Amino acid sequence: MTANGQRKIRVLVVDDSAFVRRAIVRMFENSSDIQVIDVASNGEMAIDMIKSLKPDVVTLDVKMPVLDGLSALERIMKECPAPVIMLSSLMEKGGDNTLRALELGAVDFVDKSAAGGAMDISVLARELISKIRMAAQVDVDKLRVGEGREVSPPVQVVAEKRETEVVLIGTSTGGPPALQNILTRIPASFPCPILIVQHMPAGFTAPLAERLDRLCAVPVKEAKNDEAVMPGTVYIAPAGSHLKLKREGNHLLVVLDSLPEGTLHRPSVDVLFESAAAACGGKILSFVLTGMGRDGASGAKAVKDAGGKVFIESEKTCIVFGMPKAVMDTVNIDGEILLDKVAETMIRSF
Repeated sequence: MTANGQRKIRVLVVDDSAFVRRAIVRMFENSSDIQVIDVASNGEMAIDMIKSLKPDVVTLDVKMPVLDGLSALERIMKECPAPVIMLSSLMEKGGDNTLRALELGAVDFVDKSAAGGAMDISVLARELISKIRMAAQVDVDKLRVGEGREVSPPVQVVAEKRETEVVLIGTSTGGPPALQNILTRIPASFPCPILIVQHMPAGFTAPLAERLDRLCAVPVKEAKNDEAVMPGTVYIAPAGSHLKLKREGNHLLVVLDSLPEGTLHRPSVDVLFESAAAACGGKILSFVLTGMGRDGASGAKAVKDAGGKVFIESEKTCIVFGMPKAVMDTVNIDGEILLDKVAETMIRSF
């Protein structure tokens, strides 16, 4: 129990590395609110332990013997659903594996490669602690399993007079599967560029763009500095750079840089939304999806002040309702929409 009488968050650690298992156990030895209840060295063992121990959160390595992390995750979400945080790396198709894990229902991931060659637990401890606390609050029923989930066909666009010049999307935790849900419903004839900020570590946004490009009727790419945005194209902000819009004559151009430097996230939803408001005025359609924190709130105010529209994902479908709630508390939103209805709302707004 914690000092205030609350039960500690019970965590099962699953990793084939004895070093990693011991390091994570030591990390929480003196924690006031997190307790490692057991460890497992492979996926089969993990599934048995989840069924018997019913942990609040599971940390799951991708590469393991007997049953690998992705196969274990798929079975966990079907047989004994629990909030899972993947321990991943960019090495050996780690980006693709991470995105697949999120699609299968993992809440989030920790990038082991962020600490350099050998995994340095001290570097990753703060991130892992934060994500465990967040994952413990997630409603397991909201975690989407990719297999067997039907995707609606793209909605047909009937656009006569278009007032929207650009569509903006901001998201964080739970974002990749939410983006897949939305963008796979967008037809190739969509008349606007779509710009996206998804909070991810460096190196993961390119695989995300490539994966979505394979699945979608509209082209999806990582944004490049100084390129002109094109109708019907989706641009994802590269991790580590702010994505902004600027106007030159009749064209909207991408700006990638590190300014402002004091933001909690880079890329920042606020920075994208504020730059778009300055460049496009009221001709903006913006959406803030699932995510932890407040990024997007001040940007939404800039969009509304410019005359644009702001929608948020409904609490009923958000993995984490932090970012949408912050927006809702800051501005008079134009709608709170179930995830499955976002694409339709986007298209019908023309």
